[in-house]
Amino acid sequence: MSDTTTPAAPATPAGGTFGFIRRNIREYGILFALVVIMLFFQIVTGGILFRPVNLTNLFLQNSHIVIMAVGMLLVIVAGHIDLSVGSVAAFVGAVAAYMIVKMGLPLPVVILGSLITGAIIGGLQGYWIAYWKIPSFIVTLAGMLVFRGLTMTLLQGTNIGPFPQEFQKIASGFIPDIFGVGKPNVLSLVLGWGAAIAILWLQIRSRKREEATGTADEPFAFFAVKNGLIFLALVWMTWTLANFRGLPNVFIVMAVLVALYAFISERMTVGRRIYAIGGNAKAAKLSGINSERVVFLTFVNMGMLAALAGVVVAARLNSATPKAGVGFELDVIAAVFIGGASMAGGVGTVIGAVVGAFIMGVMNNGMSILGIGIDTQQIIKGLVLLAAVIFDVANKQKS
Repeated sequence: MSDTTTPAAPATPAGGTFGFIRRNIREYGILFALVVIMLFFQIVTGGILFRPVNLTNLFLQNSHIVIMAVGMLLVIVAGHIDLSVGSVAAFVGAVAAYMIVKMGLPLPVVILGSLITGAIIGGLQGYWIAYWKIPSFIVTLAGMLVFRGLTMTLLQGTNIGPFPQEFQKIASGFIPDIFGVGKPNVLSLVLGWGAAIAILWLQIRSRKREEATGTADEPFAFFAVKNGLIFLALVWMTWTLANFRGLPNVFIVMAVLVALYAFISERMTVGRRIYAIGGNAKAAKLSGINSERVVFLTFVNMGMLAALAGVVVAARLNSATPKAGVGFELDVIAAVFIGGASMAGGVGTVIGAVVGAFIMGVMNNGMSILGIGIDTQQIIKGLVLLAAVIFDVANKQKS
């Protein structure tokens, strides 16, 4: 007797297209918001926003926020928060300035020493949070005060600078065109367009794998439009910058960090453990996860990234100042929440945090071009953050 049974068709996602939108409203909402905000400021500024010089400034001015946002995302996903990142960045920037100006140490030693200093600071705070169960809000609030005071003590109320050109190039340098063409910068085109093609290829490969196993949830039209727009945006941005001065050095640093931490959070065991701890700490502990060690390492990582941001800021300003880093923690935390992270932990993506950081950056840049005062800017950013949190709470209640 022959077997006439036919293979079962892949299950249709519950709710169809509207169900998919409802389940993924965070991801698509922030991408849509970024596009709308950019188009709005492009129009009201008379086309200034998308000019090559302004795009370059946008990356240079927000690089430290993006760098810290990828670390803060993991902290918040784990169910904690770090209020000390601005003060840590200022302190490590002062340490780096002291090493390079006062002690005359070579650049590799300065960078390595700065990252180690940040990791130690993160470890000191993470120890009390992870092993003594002291609330992260209290520990990092204390750290914010302590390291702000240490920064003032180290600098003695004065600035340290200027720095050698090689140090300044960390934040304000551009990739040299090794092909010697000039404009466009061919190396920038190769790197930018190569990255765009690689991202598109990886997304298509992942889509095919999901279709083969019947787990594809995203409607094909959404997949095609989203990835097509991302590809075109990367190609256009690379061409624009390559015809100006090329890709900034700090842009490469940001891109590498975003790719690395996206891989860690989505593909590696430690990333899944961080989400498990933030989702349900007791269940994660009972399942055998060493939650104390994971939380400790999360804060070590945050300290190291805050240190890197401090070095970048010092290099961009060409001096270490006592008031550096003031308010950084607010912009970083706001970027993560606007990017879709949940206050309760367990929810959020690295890409979302980066998009949130650029939403904040584009708003700052656009409002500055329009001549809007810093007081009004703070009000608007506060309202945007409040709206993001209200949206998170409302969306959670509906699910």
